[in-house]
Amino acid sequence: MTVFSKIIKGEIPCYKIAENEKFFAFLDINPLAKGHTLVIPKLEIDNFFDMPGDYLKDILEFATPIAKAIEKSFDCNRCGISVVGLEVPHAHMHLVPINNADDLNFTRKKLHLSQEELKAAQQKILKNL
Repeated sequence: MTVFSKIIKGEIPCYKIAENEKFFAFLDINPLAKGHTLVIPKLEIDNFFDMPGDYLKDILEFATPIAKAIEKSFDCNRCGISVVGLEVPHAHMHLVPINNADDLNFTRKKLHLSQEELKAAQQKILKNL
C-alpha cells in the first residue's frame, strides 16, 4: 500500500482539498509553492498513463475547479500542471501556482511550510472552490 493510499484511507493526515468516488486532492506538504496540490486516483496505479481511459478523462474534470481556486487564492499567472510520478509509486498530478516555466522545476528546493501555513493555504483554496 502506498503512502497516498494511506492518506485516502485516513491513516495518514493530510490537508484535503476535494474528493469524489474516483479521486482525492490534498496539499503537497513539501511544495514548490504555497497551494501546490496533488490530485490522485483512488485506484492504486503506479503509472499515470496506466489509468483506465475514463479516469484519464475524468481526472482533468475533477482538477479543473481546484486549479481555478488555486489561481484565485495565490499571486500567480496561472495554475501549472505536471505529471512526474517518480516520488511515490501511485499516479498523481501536481497543480502548482506558477508565474513562469521554471516554477515547475522539480529539482528546485522545496518549501518547508509550518502547519499553520499549510492550513491557511488549504483554507484559501477551499474558500475559492
